[in-house]
Amino acid sequence: MAGGIKSGEVYTPPYASDKLYNHDLAPLKDRFWGWYQIFCMWMSDVHSVGGYLFAASLFALGLAGWQVLVCLIVGIVIVMYLTNWVARPGVELGVPYPVVCRLSFGVYGANVAAIIRGLIAVAWYGIQTYVASKALIVVVLKFFPEYAVYGQMYFLGLSYLGWFAFLIMWICQFLVFYRGMKAITVFIDWAGPGVYMVMFALMGWMIYKAGWSNISLTLGEVKYSGGEAFWQMIVATSLVISYFSGPMVNFSDFSRFSTDMKAVKKGNFWGLPVNFLAFSIVTVITTSATLPVFGEYLHDPVEIVARVDNTVAVVLGAATFIVATIGINIVANFVSPAFDFANVSPKHITFIRGGMIAAVGSIFVMPWHLFNSPLVIHYTLDTLGAAIGPLYGILVADYFIVKHEHLFVDDLYSDKPDGHYWYHNGYNPAAIKALIAGFVVALLFVVIPQLFFLASFSWGIGAAVGATTYVKLMKGQSGLAVARDERGRRKMALNGDGPTPLPT
Repeated sequence: MAGGIKSGEVYTPPYASDKLYNHDLAPLKDRFWGWYQIFCMWMSDVHSVGGYLFAASLFALGLAGWQVLVCLIVGIVIVMYLTNWVARPGVELGVPYPVVCRLSFGVYGANVAAIIRGLIAVAWYGIQTYVASKALIVVVLKFFPEYAVYGQMYFLGLSYLGWFAFLIMWICQFLVFYRGMKAITVFIDWAGPGVYMVMFALMGWMIYKAGWSNISLTLGEVKYSGGEAFWQMIVATSLVISYFSGPMVNFSDFSRFSTDMKAVKKGNFWGLPVNFLAFSIVTVITTSATLPVFGEYLHDPVEIVARVDNTVAVVLGAATFIVATIGINIVANFVSPAFDFANVSPKHITFIRGGMIAAVGSIFVMPWHLFNSPLVIHYTLDTLGAAIGPLYGILVADYFIVKHEHLFVDDLYSDKPDGHYWYHNGYNPAAIKALIAGFVVALLFVVIPQLFFLASFSWGIGAAVGATTYVKLMKGQSGLAVARDERGRRKMALNGDGPTPLPT
């Protein structure tokens, strides 16, 4: 069965519509993730070339090393609590992100939120695949230097050698996700710890070559002090939160597999503050050692590995970053669009088919153009990313403030007008308006040069605007609220004084 979910492990609502229901989107009855699986999921998300570059960049902002560490700790602790909040609907209902969105956006309006998140994931899926393919090229040229000539021949902006490496990486990822969620779970269970072992080995080798006395937690010159340093620390903290905004908003795609919130919180603690801080320290030490060893700072781990004068080490290092990138691509950029696109047409699109749509789409966006043009990637991905904050704000505000955690599982799959989440023809105008308001405000910081100095805060501003606008609009819709309350009382009476439970 697609998604690795066996028959009998899900709950089928009695009046589910095939326009809203399939086996992969159904509420899970059997949960098989404990805290360790959540921990490994975050390891796979953090341990990547992109994660390494991001962590290293924070230590090159012109702040002292201890100041960056403070920003990392504060930022990642905030991420942990934000993730715990958005995880609750997934744990309680056992449903993925696009189905959770039906609570606030309506049974059909949820497709708006799902498609936005899915498109962002498709773009990043291609970029991460391209980054990993560069590591594969390092290995190929190490054994077959005569193939370097194919690196000078281009098709659609990518060299022949680049196409070979990109498609090999594309196929490797396909072989993992085609076997479904159980196979993905097995992969991330060993990939994250395995990458850590090699990262620690690389750090140890670099320290041995450089000498401990030449290691510093500050990369480059300290440029700021006093009030300027404090402002840069706030910016760095916000960057940490923004970096995790993608997997954070659709975290219910993973929390739905968890046994309970206790497991989620424990896994998030080890996977976010502990893991991210440890990985960042390994990153800055390794990067710092590149100056005395190679004569310059190298922030790209693939380039560091390529300069190591040992074939075994080069192959092992490159293979590690390839595995790491497959891990983050599956966690952050495959699972989400697989569910998101399946939600658009559940009758025809399964988890696997949704993932294939994302994978094929990642080729057509030609990610090498995005990666090699900071301006293009800024306007393309930041424009889509401006919607991530409002999506998060609306989901959390709806669950904790508007709904007060009173949920009706069966109605998430009902296309009947008396369904609790039907709103107006399956769309909730309040959620759509709140999304637009949050998106427009966040977008201002992306496209207006005078406001760009606040661009690092666009996620938080978008989330706040989206949440407050949604709550205000929902409370102002008195007629709709009365009708919803009446349906709720009727359903609670039928189910015995409480919201519709998830059958076991």
